[in-house]
Formats: sequence, C-alpha cells, structure tokens
Amino acid sequence: MDEATLKTDAAQRVERGLLNYWYPVLPSYRLAGTPIGITRLSEEIVLWRDDEGQVRAVEDRCPHRGARLSLGWNLGDRVACWYHGVEVDGQGKVVDVPAMQNCVLTGRTCLKSYPVVEAHGAIFLWFGDGSLDAPAPFELPEEMTAEDYSGFLCMQNWRCNHRYAIDNVMDPMHGTYLHSQSHSMAEGDRQAEMTVRPTATGLIVEKVGQRGVNFDWVEFGESGLMWMRLAVPYSKQHGGGQFIIVGFVTPVDETHCQVYFWRIRKASGFNRHVWRFLYRNRLEGLHWDVLEQDRKVIENLTRSARSQETLYQHDIGIVRVRRLMEKRAQEQVAQRLASVA
Repeated sequence: MDEATLKTDAAQRVERGLLNYWYPVLPSYRLAGTPIGITRLSEEIVLWRDDEGQVRAVEDRCPHRGARLSLGWNLGDRVACWYHGVEVDGQGKVVDVPAMQNCVLTGRTCLKSYPVVEAHGAIFLWFGDGSLDAPAPFELPEEMTAEDYSGFLCMQNWRCNHRYAIDNVMDPMHGTYLHSQSHSMAEGDRQAEMTVRPTATGLIVEKVGQRGVNFDWVEFGESGLMWMRLAVPYSKQHGGGQFIIVGFVTPVDETHCQVYFWRIRKASGFNRHVWRFLYRNRLEGLHWDVLEQDRKVIENLTRSARSQETLYQHDIGIVRVRRLMEKRAQEQVAQRLASVA
C-alpha cells in the first residue's frame, strides 16, 4: 500500500476511534436487569448483567437473522433473541437454538465479544484490532484509585466527532474566556504562552508562569486508556484547594461522542464528607453549567471546522495530541495490512 492510501485509511480510523484501548461506554447505574444496546466506535454492542452482576458484552446481532439481541431476554449467562429465541453467551457462542434440535448454529462462536472492566461507576470495554494476544493492562490515574481521593462521575452525550471534544480539553486558554464567569475559572491572565513537556505516559501542556490560578495545565496520558487530567482552584468560599478532573472521550460514531469526567477532590475523614455534601448540594450544578458552555460551543463549530482553522501558539497541546493520535492510527493500519499480506 502506498503512503497516500495508508494516510487515508489512518485518517478514517482516527475519526471513528483508535483501537487497542479501553473506553468507558456506560455509567454503571444505567445497566440493570434488561439488556441494553449501544453504539461505540461505530460498533453495535449489547450489554447485560449475569446472575452474579458481571457485565457481558457481545455484538448486538443475532447470528441467525440479524435481529437485535438487545431487544431480547437476559437469561443470566446468556441473552436470548426475541425473534426466534436463539441463545448466545458472553463469549459470542450460540449455546442453544430452542426452536430446533441439533441446529448447525449450536456450539459455534459467531459474534465478537468484548473484555469488560467495571470500575468507579462506569463500564469499560476493550476495543482491540486483533493484533494483541490480550487486552492492555487497565491502569487508571492515581486520583481515581487512591483512597484519599473522592469523586463523582459526570457523563454527557455530545453531537460532535470525539476529536473536537479532546481538542477542547487540551486547550487551557479557553477557560479564561468561555468560563470567565465560572466560580473556579474567573481569575488569571487573559494572555499567556503555552509550553509542552513530556511525562511517563504522555505530555503536559501548561501556561508559562501561571499555576494554580485558573485552568492552567492539562495532561494527556496513555495507560491502556486515553485520558486527560487537569486541576482548577476553588475559591475560599467554595472550600479552597484544588478541584481535579480526569476525563475520557468515547467515540460513538463519526459525528457523536460521549464525555466522561470524574470530578475529584483529595479529601479524607470528615473533610471527605463535607466535600461530598458540598458538591451534591452546591457545586454540582455550577460544574454542569461549565460543561454546558463547552458543549454548546463545540456542537456549534462551523462545518468542517478543522479543515478551515488557523492555529497559533496556544494550540501547541492540541497539535501534539492530534499528531500522536494520527501516528497511532497509522501504526494500527500498517499492522493490520502486514497481518493480511
């Protein structure tokens, strides 16, 4: 394959979503006893809980006639198609065809299955390209795992390609303007220079000479997942200290995505209870207002905004992450082509 074709295929891959990563696909509370059908990375998937509460995930397609398994019944270790009763387990194998004895489908693995991790109030799936023997380790940032941190999950559906949502987080400068009336981002210089420095898992873009005043820095990391981390200060009237956000963006299709933000505070003992009470009763609504400002702007970008933009120095973090994602896409396309050559 020539270089131009490789770049075209890689561009399509990055638009739909990079593979070989874990992605959050659904808040845990949304999945109870009934199967749910979702679309993520343009793949149609059915989720259900077995008798032990473990999440199962396979293609949302009955191997018999293509009916949606998500319209069917949860039988615990399997899901049954509503159309003809075909039963499929969590590995995508047909375990029974009640309408026919000795059916040729019985015992065959016909559907793609997805490794699942449920953590911190969300369901994560592994989207692999088949090049790895096993999913990458599932490694979340410290703020989501250490006992002295406490947080809440916020998920929102956005009508835009997932890359625009990532660009938004990788742009610290917009906080001073778009969120200038926010309780946590009203301070700081309205002019800045950005710098980028590497980390063990990715990079940090930050304002030169300003820290702990506004949305002054953001980190992009890869650890089996693609995540972003930032911190903004709270005013004294809202308790002071740092408010931390760990964010993930999950592609739905080429024009829709989901944003998952864990809103976190380092607090233990009595202070932990105070923070959680204050968040639920006062701060949560304020944070939703900020997120709505982001959503409104991003969903209303001009058509083909990326192809018509003129970037400048503030956008150095956006450029670096775009290049990284494009590189990963080219690697994945090249690996796939090599495997079939």
